[in-house]
Order: sequence, then C-alpha cells, then structure tokens
Amino acid sequence: MIRRIPDLPLFATALALSAFGIAMVYSAGQTDTVTFVVNLWKTQLAFCVVAVLAAFAVQRTSVRFLDWATPIAYVFTLILLAATLVLGSGAGTAASSKSWLRIGGVSIGQPAELAKITVVLMLARVLANRREPPESLLDLWHPALIVGIPWVLIMLQPDLGTGIVFIGIFFAMLFWSGVNWRLLLLVASPAISLVLAFSTKVWGAWFIVLLLLVWVYRPYLLEGVALVTVNVLTGVIAPVLWEKLQPYQQKRLLVFLDPTIDAKASGYHVIQSQVAIGSGGWTGKGFTLGTQKRLAFLPEQQTDFIFAVVGEELGFLGVTLALALFLFLFLRIVRVATRANDAFASLIAFGLLASWLVHVVENVGMTLNLMPITGIPLPFFSYGGSFMFASWLAIGMLLLIAREGRGSGDLLAR
Repeated sequence: MIRRIPDLPLFATALALSAFGIAMVYSAGQTDTVTFVVNLWKTQLAFCVVAVLAAFAVQRTSVRFLDWATPIAYVFTLILLAATLVLGSGAGTAASSKSWLRIGGVSIGQPAELAKITVVLMLARVLANRREPPESLLDLWHPALIVGIPWVLIMLQPDLGTGIVFIGIFFAMLFWSGVNWRLLLLVASPAISLVLAFSTKVWGAWFIVLLLLVWVYRPYLLEGVALVTVNVLTGVIAPVLWEKLQPYQQKRLLVFLDPTIDAKASGYHVIQSQVAIGSGGWTGKGFTLGTQKRLAFLPEQQTDFIFAVVGEELGFLGVTLALALFLFLFLRIVRVATRANDAFASLIAFGLLASWLVHVVENVGMTLNLMPITGIPLPFFSYGGSFMFASWLAIGMLLLIAREGRGSGDLLAR
C-alpha cells in the first residue's frame, strides 16, 4: 500500500495533521460538565477514514479526467450554493448564516467546501487554456467571473470567511499563472481604498501610490480612468457605508481593534482565546487539562477556536509543531506544483495550497486577535465532516498530480 503512494511525505504530513486534529477534538470534549462535544472525536475519526479512502480513489484517476469533469463539478456546486440561499441553515458561530444543507433534519455539509475545490479546478482550466497570462484588466473578466459567481452566492449566505478564501485563491492562482504583480495590485486597489478610507491622510498617500502605479504599468486609457474613478468612489462612500451599518456590525469591527470595549459580548470570544493561549506557556497545561477549555470559557473550542486548545494544553511547543507540519505540507505542495507536467495540474496544486494557507492564517490570526473573527475552520483540525472530506479530496488530487508529474518514477517521492 505504501509503495502505491506517489508522494509519501505529503500523505504522511496530511495524516499527521489529521491525527493531531482528532486528538484535539477529543480533548475539546473533555470538560468538567459533559456536553455533546465529548463524542465528536469518534465522528471526526469516521469522517477522516472515509475521506482518506476517497483520496485514494481520486489519486487513482488522471489529470485528464479532472479536466473533463471540472465544468460539470463547477456547475453542480453553483446549484448547491444557490440551494443554500433557500434551504440552508446555520451552525456554531455562523448560526445566522445559510451555509449548511440539511435533509430530514440531518446536516449533509457545506457546499462551500466543495466549491473551493471546483473553483480551483475551473480557474486552473481557464488560465491554463490561455497562451499568455492576462496582461490587462480586460483580460481578467473570465477568471473574475469564474470566482465571482460563487463568491456572490457565498456572501449572500452570508459567509465572510469563505469569501475571503475565494479572494485568496483568485489572486494566488493569477500570480502562479504569471500575471504581473503590478496588475494584481491594481485589481486589489478598490478594496485597499475602502479599507484605508478610515483616515484621509492615509487614503491620500495610498492614492498617490496608485497614480504612480497606473503611470508605471500604463494600462489602456479607459481602464486607467475607470480604475482611478472606482478608487475615488470607494474612498468617498466608505464613511457612508460605515453609517449604514447596524450598531452591532460596527461594534464587531471596533472589537477587532480593541476587544475590551465589549468584553462580555462581541469581544468575549477573542479575549478567552488569548487567555487560553497565553496561559499555555512553553509546554502547556497538559493534554485534556486546559482550564479555560474544561470550564467551557473557550467558545466553539472544537471548531473555530480549536487552535486555542492547542496553545493552552500543549503550549508554545505544541503550537510550533502544528505550524511546522502545515509549513512542511505547504512546501511539499509547492514541490508538486513545480514538478507538474502541465499548467492545468500546476495551477490546481497551487490553488489548493492558497486555499489552505488563507484558512491557516485567518484561523490562527483570529485566535490571537490579529485577524477579525470570521468563523473560518483550521484545516485537518476543526471538527466538521464536509471540511475534512474536501481537504482529503484535495490531498487525493495532489497525490494524483505528483504521480503524473516529473520524477514520478520514484514512488516514494524523494
């Protein structure tokens, strides 16, 4: 069995992350007052076993089959995402969203997790079919449409965390396809203008940089005029948008800057997370012995804030081990992408890497209050069947690309 694994280090790392995650889900259920979380590790283990078997099935197919199946899978996930707007329900920290589909009261998962994979596949197909990478804003309409349609459906749920992942996938895959970094910055400029509009001086400095960038890159005249106009408009409407937000929405954004302004409500999650991680010290309080977790002060400790459990119980050393495993996995995926036989396969690998990278950065960041809380899970760690299944489907695709890539004669993948 082992010698049939095209990239053993990649597979072993993903398996180690999954085992680590299941152990932490088990620990999350060990509280002073028994809750439903106590048995979730068994379900997570079953999800993992099924997902690994599915990954083996996927890696036995071919990249050519993925190319053929991509449009069908993409349209199918769009239908599922549209269905969530009518039939969807929420859960956990996303109780007010419509992200989950249920049949007969039983959750069948989040279509958005599958959509991350199909968007990577479809975007890879579109970019790989181009003779040259996009060189102008107009050239980006097709890739933007591929990502934009599911992004809009997801934001209507609403699911900000997953929406951020799609944006990360879009920019990462454009970069890997050879798009000039200046063009990528121009594409991102309206969003940057919106964020920096909190200060007139900061926004003014950014606008000068934008004008210099437009002058250096020299897009088509109409593109340049439209780009500058959009940036001006976003800067002008930012204060208006802020005033249109509900008080609780404004408070969520302010809490990101200072959680103590609403410590018992909006800021509670991140404060408890910081306390848990900070109390872990170098070696932690011991597996299953975290006090913040055992007293149920730490919210959603089996999903969104499971990284805080790692920090509290295993300390700096445990956190370092977890992040080192992710780093090794990412470096291994880069190796798969660079050794792929064609642009389509290479873009798939890098797109999947981008998806996980955004997840890790956002999830770890929000537990430390370095990122706003968006309810985004940690790959292979957070409890959830659809996310575990989608993650291992991605591993199966990566193993497939590794098997067909250059140097694949060494089945143990040096």
